[in-house]
Amino acid sequence: MSLTVVGSMAFDEIETPFGKSGKIIGGSAVYIAWAASNFVKPINQVSVIGEDFPQAELDALKTKGVALEGVQLKQGEKSFYWSGKYHMDMNTRDSLATELNVLADFQPVIPDSYQGSEFLILGNLTPQVQMSVLNQFKVRPKLIVMDTMNFWMEVALDDLLKVLKKVDVLMVNDGEARQLSGEYSLVKAARKIMSMGPRYLIIKKGEHGALLFYENHVFFAPAMPLDDVYDPTGAGDTFAGGFIGHLAKTKDISFENMKTAIIVGSAMASFCVEKFGTERLREITHEDIAARLEQFVQLVNFDIDLV
Repeated sequence: MSLTVVGSMAFDEIETPFGKSGKIIGGSAVYIAWAASNFVKPINQVSVIGEDFPQAELDALKTKGVALEGVQLKQGEKSFYWSGKYHMDMNTRDSLATELNVLADFQPVIPDSYQGSEFLILGNLTPQVQMSVLNQFKVRPKLIVMDTMNFWMEVALDDLLKVLKKVDVLMVNDGEARQLSGEYSLVKAARKIMSMGPRYLIIKKGEHGALLFYENHVFFAPAMPLDDVYDPTGAGDTFAGGFIGHLAKTKDISFENMKTAIIVGSAMASFCVEKFGTERLREITHEDIAARLEQFVQLVNFDIDLV
């Protein structure tokens, strides 16, 4: 059931219409690990941090079953830092500061203890770093999930296309799907992207849910309507953590089970946005998750008599 997570561990500073977070812990690998740890252990973390990253945060992850052997600590250097401000609609944001710091020359190393991982998720990092990770596994994981973004499509498209040939599931948002494919229709975009390599494609649409594509099949998962969305940062990574966590727990990578995994991911993301950073993810129990999943069932459940 082992799962390897590759991504950033960082500091975020966020401003939304609901307030300011101050300097808090973020990063794709952090959100993925907090979400996935509710379903599978161990989680083999691969990342890089500076000496400013709090030991208490590392201890908290260890308590959740996250192995940190693959996390590089760079003495005398600073961790990745991002600051952003969200607009009133919470779907658009302005980046105020991005400091790569230790992430600028990150060269991941997969420890021997991580070899044999059945599930691998590549967080949003440079395609070169993602390829480096893939090349280090002696046995190909059973399922490889990958996230990417528009920036890499603009500055490293050739490298990105090489990685796409080697992964099973690609996660992008609707704008990125259109950019990568050159198609406006998401159905056409999905068909074109899957011809680039991935067997499955997940297109995230924020508060409007997510689409799962496989061959000629498509599945739609709604997002949970919430009274308040305090902080969307990390929601996509939390979604990914719930998705891969469920698959790793069940060891079932069929399209039918991926439908369930999409719902699990959506449920985890709905928790994430309720407070700043990872605060809400640290509080939730298995009972909370079960109750939220039941809400999702009710959200899409209906009866109809076909005449």
